[in-house]
Amino acid sequence: MLKKFKLDFQWPTFEPFLFCVHHNDQFPRGNGQFAPDEKLLAGRNLGEDFVEKEGFRMYHGDTVPGFPVHPHRGFETITIVRNGLVDHADSMGAAGRYGFGDVQWMTAGQGVQHSEMFPLLNTDKSNPVELFQIWLNLPKKSKMAKPHFTMFWNEDIPKYISPDQGFEVTVIAGQYAGVQSLNPPPESWASEKESGTHVFLIKIKKNSQMKIPPSLFQSVRVCYFFMGKSILVNSEEVLSKTGFVIDSSTETVIQARHDDVEVLVLESRPIGEPVVQHGPFVMNTKEEIFRTFQDYQKTQFGGWNWDRDDMVHGSEIRRFAQYPDGKIETRIVKK
Repeated sequence: MLKKFKLDFQWPTFEPFLFCVHHNDQFPRGNGQFAPDEKLLAGRNLGEDFVEKEGFRMYHGDTVPGFPVHPHRGFETITIVRNGLVDHADSMGAAGRYGFGDVQWMTAGQGVQHSEMFPLLNTDKSNPVELFQIWLNLPKKSKMAKPHFTMFWNEDIPKYISPDQGFEVTVIAGQYAGVQSLNPPPESWASEKESGTHVFLIKIKKNSQMKIPPSLFQSVRVCYFFMGKSILVNSEEVLSKTGFVIDSSTETVIQARHDDVEVLVLESRPIGEPVVQHGPFVMNTKEEIFRTFQDYQKTQFGGWNWDRDDMVHGSEIRRFAQYPDGKIETRIVKK
């Protein structure tokens, strides 16, 4: 094992992964306006609330929790929603309400604005939301690519289930044991055949184990053990809420001993180009960052044509995606 680190709210990442955060909020019942009761907002630094209080954070939301309209350029966001529903809207004209295992993959490319809100749709019970958001860098040749919006619906995401049903791998990117992920966006680093990019969500039952084979590439393999008491990794004990970097040139064996466990794996060959980040912009040079600010001031990356900055798509509990070309997909919400 090359390195270990504790997992808190925002998790350490290694290039080409730029950012990974685990949102796990026990939002209360809604007040009919997709927001918590005003009494629960007292004492919060609204618009910049990242301190957990009463089991949840408001983030940049003043009324509805979440992230009102903001820009990105030069990388991709991968949003894996394990529980609850998220409302998306963007300057491409795309929109959606997704969750309960769905994944949204958005290429910011040359520039996009979007909002990501966590509407409290249930007025008679709580509204828990759990998700990972991961930022994946783009190579220089793709940083100014046309923005792209992709939905991976939970029902469609490939999964590998071991013959003895001792473990399950949800294959969001890459392949595991012959199970290939859905196609990543066309300009993504993950679409490069030799990038060695894998994003796995792994569940292992008590007294079972799974193996990640050696990488064919010089990739960086990072595992985030976020649920369970402890695991053995190549016979070394790792305690709950620990991340670790492990040699990808050899087989990784993960064993659950005391209880069922879950692990997120982010693996890829580094792009190997300079990374200059300023907030929501990631480019290769300071000069490109400066030009990005100029471009955003001039163009607003397509502007914002939605009714509100913290766009919410009504009170109906549903799953849907509206694409920039007008195509609409819907999925049921299982009761």
